[in-house]
Amino acid sequence: MRVEENRGHATADQVLGEIRDYCRATQTAESTFGRLVVNDGKLVSRLRDGAKITTGTLDKVRAYLSEHRGALPAAPGQPPVPARVVNGSGAAANVAPAGFRFFDNRQKYLLFVSTCSEKTEVASRISLELGNLQPAPPALRIFDAGVGDGTVLSRVMRAVHARFPTMPLYVVAKEISYEDVRLMLEKMADRLFEHPATVLVITNLYYAEAPWLTPRSATAAQSLIWKDVALSGNTAHGFAEQIGELEGFLAENWRAGISPTTGNPVYQRPIVLTLRREDHSFLLDPIMPRPGRVMADYDLVIASQPYRARASVEFKASKVVAPLVRSLRAGGRLIGIHSHGGDPGMEIIDGVWPGDNPFTSDRHAILRQVKHELGAAARHYNFNVSSDARSIFRYHMHTLPDEVSGPIGTSTLFAAWNAAIYVAQIEDVRLSEVVRDGRYLEATDRVLKKYGGLWFNDETYVISRRRAQA
Repeated sequence: MRVEENRGHATADQVLGEIRDYCRATQTAESTFGRLVVNDGKLVSRLRDGAKITTGTLDKVRAYLSEHRGALPAAPGQPPVPARVVNGSGAAANVAPAGFRFFDNRQKYLLFVSTCSEKTEVASRISLELGNLQPAPPALRIFDAGVGDGTVLSRVMRAVHARFPTMPLYVVAKEISYEDVRLMLEKMADRLFEHPATVLVITNLYYAEAPWLTPRSATAAQSLIWKDVALSGNTAHGFAEQIGELEGFLAENWRAGISPTTGNPVYQRPIVLTLRREDHSFLLDPIMPRPGRVMADYDLVIASQPYRARASVEFKASKVVAPLVRSLRAGGRLIGIHSHGGDPGMEIIDGVWPGDNPFTSDRHAILRQVKHELGAAARHYNFNVSSDARSIFRYHMHTLPDEVSGPIGTSTLFAAWNAAIYVAQIEDVRLSEVVRDGRYLEATDRVLKKYGGLWFNDETYVISRRRAQA
């Protein structure tokens, strides 16, 4: 329900002032405040642009401010006291928690996606694997281990339709970010229109839980929110409108905190959201997941940038890749993709932080560790690292031909710098130390002129489950 219009505008202005005062006093970024309170980093900017505020959101903001005003400094000039931990999240934003996940920085992520071709190149690499799939009835089954804004998944689903136009499709997308889920769902109306025999599942469960749509702890299982949505009609426009109506449900329930030990996002309540076309419910009934009756057995698992580059190889293997490998059916394939380095982007980073290397484990090390984690079961799988020529691929930052041949514009420099620090996963604490003197722009300008542009390297690996098992 919306706050009535006159009261809504007044309330939005009033609460915006309260938020601004709180953020200034606690040195909390406005985007961080929005994520902590309602899992929406754009909350404050939307209010500033004149957006109305729902009564539910207003209540959450007021409750948060009331609870945390005790964290304000006792007197002007005193250093702010960090806000208390809420759902595992420290409200003070001037110190990054241990293991801070750089890939959760929304603004840098969106700028990177729009200025670089990585998503396109990744989708093309994944689509090459479709020729190796031999799905079995009743459906082709795909798991995306970190769907993000859905750019890669939507492209892969288009490729799947081109190759398997009439085959029922079961797709599970894992994502903990409310904002990413919203952006991903915006792309799905067209996919459900073109490929009507599709069951789409979105969940915020952990890697060890998501393929089976089942929380591991009894407490989490009892609080599981399972929502089935059958879309009526047969037009992409109608599907988009009905999907848009889910925003209230997502804003209310798709909330995350931050682990105090790792800094990684953690769900507050586990959620499984399923979407299908109502006019295909009879056909899709055999593949619909239901609480307590879920199988994994995926034909294709997409693991594109599923872990922080600086995480230990033990963490990557045990917490991310190995659980995903176990979810493959016989003949199923997991394709892993992560940043490789050795590119002009890293030259920019080296020019500012000499010797810094965020890419601590390559595909060879990860696959060795995955074999170790799987133990005796590793004999049921093939581990394909490929040669560098086949595994490593390049993607570019989009620039016009004359943007780097002459004087480079500030916007291009900022976009290139953003791409470099995003890929290298540089925390905001370190960024604040170098942006004051301008040398980061000098390093960026030097690399752009040296290469006439900017590109980055990713590397891939494939793990497949053998069909004939000993």
